[in-house]
Amino acid sequence: MRGMITLRDVLSNVDLVRREYGAGCVVRCVVATLLRRQTTFLEIALRMKDS
Repeated sequence: MRGMITLRDVLSNVDLVRREYGAGCVVRCVVATLLRRQTTFLEIALRMKDS
C-alpha cells in the first residue's frame, strides 16, 4: 500500500475534506491528482497547516 491520493478518493470524500480542512485543501488535492504528483493526503493537509 502506497497511500497516494487519487482523484476518485478526493471526489468521494470532497464534503468531508472541505468540512474538516477547508476548500483550499480540496483544491490542492485535486490539483495534485491532476498533475499526477505522487503525494499523500497528509502531506497536503500538513503543508497547509504549516502555512
